[in-house]
Amino acid sequence: MRRTPAIVCVLVGLAVLPALIGAQRSTSPPAAGGTRRVAPAPQRPTSKPPAPPPSAGVDDGVRFALTGDSIITRKLSVYREPAFLGLVELIRGADAAFTNLEMLFHDYEPYAMNESGGTYMRADPALASELAWAGFDMVSRANNHTGDYGVLGMRLTTQHVAKTGLVQAGVGESLPEAREARFLETASARVALISTASTFSDGSRAGRTRGDVPPRPGLNPLRFTTTYVLPRERLEGLRATLKALGMRAPDSGDALTAFTARFVVGENPEIRTVPLKEDLDEIAGVVRNAARLADYTIVAFHTHESAGSRPVPPQFLVTFCREMVDAGADMLVGSGPHALRGIEIYKGKPILYSLGDFIFENDTLLRLPSENYDPLGLGATMGVADFNDRRYSNDTRGFPADREIWESVVAVPRWKGKTLVDLKLHPITLGFGQPRTVRGRPLLAEGDLARKIIGDVIERSRPFGTTVVFENGIGNVVLEKRRSQ
Repeated sequence: MRRTPAIVCVLVGLAVLPALIGAQRSTSPPAAGGTRRVAPAPQRPTSKPPAPPPSAGVDDGVRFALTGDSIITRKLSVYREPAFLGLVELIRGADAAFTNLEMLFHDYEPYAMNESGGTYMRADPALASELAWAGFDMVSRANNHTGDYGVLGMRLTTQHVAKTGLVQAGVGESLPEAREARFLETASARVALISTASTFSDGSRAGRTRGDVPPRPGLNPLRFTTTYVLPRERLEGLRATLKALGMRAPDSGDALTAFTARFVVGENPEIRTVPLKEDLDEIAGVVRNAARLADYTIVAFHTHESAGSRPVPPQFLVTFCREMVDAGADMLVGSGPHALRGIEIYKGKPILYSLGDFIFENDTLLRLPSENYDPLGLGATMGVADFNDRRYSNDTRGFPADREIWESVVAVPRWKGKTLVDLKLHPITLGFGQPRTVRGRPLLAEGDLARKIIGDVIERSRPFGTTVVFENGIGNVVLEKRRSQ
């Protein structure tokens, strides 16, 4: 349902690719909680200050700090650059701060699975506290690396994250547990977090039980179906190709299926994706329940899939996000493609289709299993640096050579009651072109780079009817009230 077998990809390439191409184009930080201020030393009090009484000043509303993927392998609390400390202050200054935790924490107790989300992710368990030190309160756990080290790796990560006090959602001992919302208590509001992923190894998907067999632990899946639309002549060409290869195909008709790929006749070539109704309905049910138990409900999704080009979200995701708003979600926060995507304001609620990367330190993993080394022809004497050199051709291709990986924003929506009063986008840089020992850690971006990053968001938000302006070094989403002024 999610993947197309390799042979189908070959057939598509032989018979339909021309048409599709034409159509697509302190070094030990304390536990979580605490005052959100940057002190000279990386220490954080154990509890936030109480909210001031109403007479102390004007109600400024409830402010969130929302970020994309955090692939953390090194300490944060040792650095002192003003652009870094200013970013930490921004995150700590929010009433609630969120990131997608695309990392597993363990001491290599589990073994690596034979399938992963790409690079096998693992970091020192102590680094979970670094995220708490930086000001984060909530993390999503459903992503394509959840199952890299099997169920034990998932469970150990849950334990290490829980010790920091971070609220985590998206994984569990069963599908109902993986789907459920988790709640953050703050002086300003109660916040619900629901986490799901459309990109994952199938073995990491959580399952159910009928009482006789234990349920499968794993992540909260968002599955979808894919239909390839082709002009009549292209569909007939595919039919002929299948028959020439001795494969079964109907002699006539407006549709055919090759393994799990479905092809239908249409005027123009396109790829249609639709969320699986079972997953859509069940997650919407969780949202409806959570929205009645919390002041604000966040739905986080991890989606690598795209609609032809990486910045364009697939249709199934657009459908899913709007359905979640209809069910009661206040904010939709995306990660996965390692690039910024556009922003939609749907019924007054922000849909952030991807916030790109917040921390991207996959170059400095401690170890990798043979499943990463073997396909590159690297023997037992080779290490992580050799893997990086071979995989990225000495940083001339792949992630190190792709500027978009290293440019992102921190989204800061501010609410008064159930009204979104502003949405600011603070541009950040992760150090494109810097050495491996430097890049991957976020700093506030300035000048032309800040303008360029917000410019990308501006262009990618236009198809959703969203206006973003660059003002005073940051992006401001124009909401309906401001647009009318």
